[in-house]
Amino acid sequence: MKQPFTLFSFRKRILALFMVISFIFCALAVRLFVLQVINGKSLQVKATDQWTRDLKIIAPRGNIYDRTGATLAVSYTTYNVFVRAREVKSATTIATHLSSILGLSFDNVYQKVKNKGVSEVLIKLGVDSEIAEKIYNLSLPGVYLAENVSRYYPNGNLASQLIGFTSIDNVGQTGVEAYYNDLLKGVDGYSYVQSDLQGKEIGGSLRYYIPAEEGNDITLSIDSKMQLILENALESIMQEQKAKNASGMILEVDTGQVLAISSKPSFDLNEIPRDNLEELFDQSKMKLVTDIYEPGSTFKILTVAAALEEGLTNLEEKFYCPGYRIVDGVKIKCWKTIGHGSQTLVEAFGNSCNCCFMDLALRLGVDKFYSYLEKFGIGTKTGIDIIGEASGIVMDKSSVKNVDLARMGFGHAIAMTPLQLMRAVTSIIGGNKITPSIIYGQTNVGEAIISESTTTMVNSLLEYAENKTGKYTFVEGYNVGGKTGTAQKYKETGGIDQGKYISSFIGTYPADDPKYVLLIMVDEPGAGVYYGSLVAAPYGKIVFQKLFEYLSEEKQDPSVIVEKIQMPNLVGLSLADALIELKKLGLDCEIEGDGGIVISQLPPEGTSINKGSTILLVT
Repeated sequence: MKQPFTLFSFRKRILALFMVISFIFCALAVRLFVLQVINGKSLQVKATDQWTRDLKIIAPRGNIYDRTGATLAVSYTTYNVFVRAREVKSATTIATHLSSILGLSFDNVYQKVKNKGVSEVLIKLGVDSEIAEKIYNLSLPGVYLAENVSRYYPNGNLASQLIGFTSIDNVGQTGVEAYYNDLLKGVDGYSYVQSDLQGKEIGGSLRYYIPAEEGNDITLSIDSKMQLILENALESIMQEQKAKNASGMILEVDTGQVLAISSKPSFDLNEIPRDNLEELFDQSKMKLVTDIYEPGSTFKILTVAAALEEGLTNLEEKFYCPGYRIVDGVKIKCWKTIGHGSQTLVEAFGNSCNCCFMDLALRLGVDKFYSYLEKFGIGTKTGIDIIGEASGIVMDKSSVKNVDLARMGFGHAIAMTPLQLMRAVTSIIGGNKITPSIIYGQTNVGEAIISESTTTMVNSLLEYAENKTGKYTFVEGYNVGGKTGTAQKYKETGGIDQGKYISSFIGTYPADDPKYVLLIMVDEPGAGVYYGSLVAAPYGKIVFQKLFEYLSEEKQDPSVIVEKIQMPNLVGLSLADALIELKKLGLDCEIEGDGGIVISQLPPEGTSINKGSTILLVT
């Protein structure tokens, strides 16, 4: 029997309908909330992407300056050429014009122009403004120009490893350009145009422009003129000494700021050899920071500083050198195999006597010697803001024997970067430990690591070592100190690489209270000699002379005139007689060979040289 219709049943139906409508309304409201509030921004981006076409506006990178305000790197505007094939009316016409103006293959351009499967295709990057203007004036349909930024280096190859370079898309790849890329790069902008479903620009539609934000400028600690002086000397080394590489740096002692730093060979930053990646990688490295070596005699500065600080020796103590020491049953030769005889510490430092420094290292013992390695920062990175810094190689203390310690005393059996050695030397001659930096005004000076009295004594030793014939004679009238070094090279597979050396010179000025410290390194000199005193020191002298001219430094003693000497003929003499003759003339020497008779000399007889010069005797 059919139920009678009642008011109650009607109300139930109305209520059910209301609930359904309410549910639908709430669902729509929730959906609307999700679309407009939660997903609103992302959907707007997608919508904008569908009905607009954009061109990126590359942000200009910040400029790079030296400490004097000279420009080292600057950005300038170039243009990227794009084609939107769907807007092109005649692919042949467009390809003909673009290939001719841009110097490109017609076929390659034509294939890109007629490809309507993509909305936009790049024809060429980095077109200069004159060429871009020619394209713009043709008003070619479907052809667009977008601003780009290219890098220009006003000084070409000056400080090329330090400054570095960018990729074609304006990203730093080496040097400062890479290390400080985030600071230099800026924020890109965009230019938007409205388009239809096929990607064609809608005539009379709105255009949007978001300008790029330029990157930050950077001022480096280097002085361009000092850099040029150093690099000219390194170029001379490469030519005259036929070296594999030549490197150098100048540090400001009080702050640790790098005033000049370079390795040769290098390349013009405006003509990067991208077609030879092996050469590019090698010449982009700052070898003073990335490569490690056995320092040789320049390390003696550290050994003597530690021994003096510990009170284990003094400037007047006598050392006897018979030409060798026997340690742990092993005979370790001095570089002068006939021996230096009896000498004070000052003389032993000036003579670079290995025997003396073996004695000092053994007196220190392993624990104290290693504590000073730690103080001086040997075996640890300096923290300089250059990519690729190496740590060095120091033997595990627990495995060090006396024979190893003795060799370490004169700079063998230990490896470090040249920058590590320079940090240690700078900290010793200046008193306070420094962290090298390449950003102007950014200094990090720590506490003193040795006493003031030790600093004074070490500086006096460096002064004597380069001015044996009289005060202010290494560079006439100027108080320059220094130490030379000659180190053997090792094969990658281990063992000494016979006949291959690294010659070096560390110089200080003024010697009694240094403001500047200079390093010159010559890797594998090939002109017949390899001693640091003959290969590296003469170029250190040239750098100092040019620096004094640039800095308008007055001579400490203008009356000093270095006497000229005619080189005598020593060939055929016994080594003992030749040494006596050299001592009378006020000449120093390096000896190659273990024989007792001089068979050749450098320079040859009759050459005019300065008193105090170092000559080579081959026995």
